[in-house]
Amino acid sequence: MEELNVGLDKLRTLVQDRDFLEGKGLSNEVNIRIFCYDPADEMTVQHFIEQIKTDQMLDCNIVEYNLYKIFIEICQELDILDSIPEMEESEGSEFTLEQIHCAIGEDEFIAKMKELGERKIGDVMLITGVGDVFPFMRVHKMLEAMQPHFTATPILVMYPGKFDGSYVKLFDRLTPNPYYRAFNVI
Repeated sequence: MEELNVGLDKLRTLVQDRDFLEGKGLSNEVNIRIFCYDPADEMTVQHFIEQIKTDQMLDCNIVEYNLYKIFIEICQELDILDSIPEMEESEGSEFTLEQIHCAIGEDEFIAKMKELGERKIGDVMLITGVGDVFPFMRVHKMLEAMQPHFTATPILVMYPGKFDGSYVKLFDRLTPNPYYRAFNVI
């Protein structure tokens, strides 16, 4: 737990750093950072997120994008939320997941994110809900799709798993997926 708290303290310092906010020192790469943590520490990380979002002393503006909440909003707008359990019971999980993937993709998530308004200098896009939204959305696909739309704003992903610079491994259990355009926070 102490290691996590030290990492979260470093994260609080990082999000206020001018070089981070301006994307300096990344060799022209997109400014995407991933903060990995043990999924067992989810409640501690959620508490930290709530604190940092409301911290008036920060030299930046944290804008949270909870992928699970975005997914639920999209389902509600499409009026499919109530039918998902019925479909899963009658057609099975695999069929239901295929249908959801046909109806809701990265573009729908990005459109919902853009509804929150244009980001400005000093904003940090905080991506949360990565584990909750699985298997409906995978973070490596989401980040790939976000790159051309949010180039001026640093993106910070709170990731319950591992990232080795080449692969993300959700919950440190699932099959690793390639993603190389991000940097580990710690």
